[in-house]
This record gives sequence, structure tokens and C-alpha cells, in this order.
Amino acid sequence: MQISQLLRHKDPHVVTVEPSASVRDALALLARHRIGALVVSSGDGAVDGIVSERDVVRGLHDTGPSVLDDPVSALMTAEVHTCPPGASVHDLARTMTDHRVRHVPVTEDGRLLGIVSIGDVVKARLDELEQERAHLVDYIQTG
Repeated sequence: MQISQLLRHKDPHVVTVEPSASVRDALALLARHRIGALVVSSGDGAVDGIVSERDVVRGLHDTGPSVLDDPVSALMTAEVHTCPPGASVHDLARTMTDHRVRHVPVTEDGRLLGIVSIGDVVKARLDELEQERAHLVDYIQTG
């Protein structure tokens, strides 16, 4: 299965935050949308970075509550692993595992198309396995 197929089943809206927004504002967005990460973007469709709940927790540990008033750019991961819509779910799973990331923005020609979480990848893989099982059962029963 390709990432483009996976994106068809998701809300096309990606919640983003500007690099200059406060960490407090980013937390409000995470809570409001019940998500674990935000794509950091200057608004031109480009991915400037990504900030997750874990980044905020680490920032609180390292800096204390004053980090909440810092800009998101102070906590974000600037070197973001992205993937094209034509990538396979298997390849993305490997990337996520190898780089220990849970959210990967999907981009094409430098433009943000969506975001995929590890949960999306696991669900897609389970769906594939269920389809394979159903085909095998059908083959055995009719063969």
C-alpha cells in the first residue's frame, strides 16, 4: 500500500503552527485537536520543522515552565524526515523505526500534503494482513 492511499482515509487538513508561536500556543493546538505532533510551517506550505508532545516534555524537564513562553522554533526538530506520497507503508514503517519518529509529514515538491503517524502505519499494516488472511482462507476453502 502506498502512502497516498493511506492519506485518502484521513482528514486532509494538517494542523500546523508557525515557528514564532509560543510553546504554550502549540500545546493548546495539540490538546484542541487531540494530536501528538504539529508540523511547523511559516505558512507557505513548506515544512520548517515538527514539534511533538515529547519535545515539550523534554523542554519542560530541561528548562522548566519558562519554556512555555519560548517560540516553537526553540523546541522543534528542524531536520524532519518526510516521505513522498508514492512511498510504501512498509518503507515508511522502516524509516519510522530506524529514526525513532512517530510522525512523518508527507510532501511533494516541497509542499505539505499530509502527515502520517505510527498509528496510521500500524492500522494500514493490520488491514493488509487481514486482507491477506481473508484471501488465503478463501483460496483454501474454494481450492
